[in-house]
Amino acid sequence: MWELIARRTLLAASVLLAVFLGYLLIRNTDSIPTDHSIAHEPMEQADAKLSEFLFTQSKGELVQWQVQAKQARVFEQEKRALLHDVALTFYGGDGEKVTVHGEEGAFDTASKDFVLSNREKPVTVTTTSGYTIHTNHLVWTDKSREIRTDDPVRIVGHGLEIQGRGLLGRMESEEFEVLHDVHVDLVPAS
Repeated sequence: MWELIARRTLLAASVLLAVFLGYLLIRNTDSIPTDHSIAHEPMEQADAKLSEFLFTQSKGELVQWQVQAKQARVFEQEKRALLHDVALTFYGGDGEKVTVHGEEGAFDTASKDFVLSNREKPVTVTTTSGYTIHTNHLVWTDKSREIRTDDPVRIVGHGLEIQGRGLLGRMESEEFEVLHDVHVDLVPAS
């Protein structure tokens, strides 16, 4: 009898623990857009069409990052801008600079998050420490100040070529982590 009660109690506790862990996982998961294509809406639907779009994010007197685009279509109701021929520059406290170039992007004007993707060549990330990162799709989350992708990644610099899948980049420290299937080769420095 006691054995049956103990089993049912342990089963109930296990179910409650599983539900609680599932809740925590869902609640604390960062939502990262997985759609790699940038939505193309007709030019007529845009509230504003701009050439030479420039947006600068500052904290006090210091510029944190800047996004430039040759063309932009702004949709005020949706709080977003669709960008073409995009260049992003992230500024560090010690003069570090990380630049990102992409063919197209979507910028959330409320959260200051954006997505970059390329159709032809990879999105290129260049660091002042001498590394170049190549991938097809990149997401910037302003709140955590991180760039991220789940796509294949290639990092080249200082005699190394690192390939893998997925990237997490922390702009504050200019640290980049390849998340899966990492392969490192030594290559001649150029």
